[in-house]
Amino acid sequence: MTCSPRTIRTEEDYRQALARVDQIFDAESGTPERDELERLADLIVRYESKHHPINPPDPISAIIFRMDQAGLK
Repeated sequence: MTCSPRTIRTEEDYRQALARVDQIFDAESGTPERDELERLADLIVRYESKHHPINPPDPISAIIFRMDQAGLK
């Protein structure tokens, strides 16, 4: 089932787009589903950057996190 990706305007649109990505995630290159997957991914990234931004950590938190990953104190 191929759908025509459109602008994601609401959380419901966003959830539907994510659900469709789950359905076609392993689509073969060169297929209509793969084209749809790539268009949906672009739309999702655009929506997330506007409505669910992930801000960078403050410098001290970043250093502490990296030290923890490396087993440093």
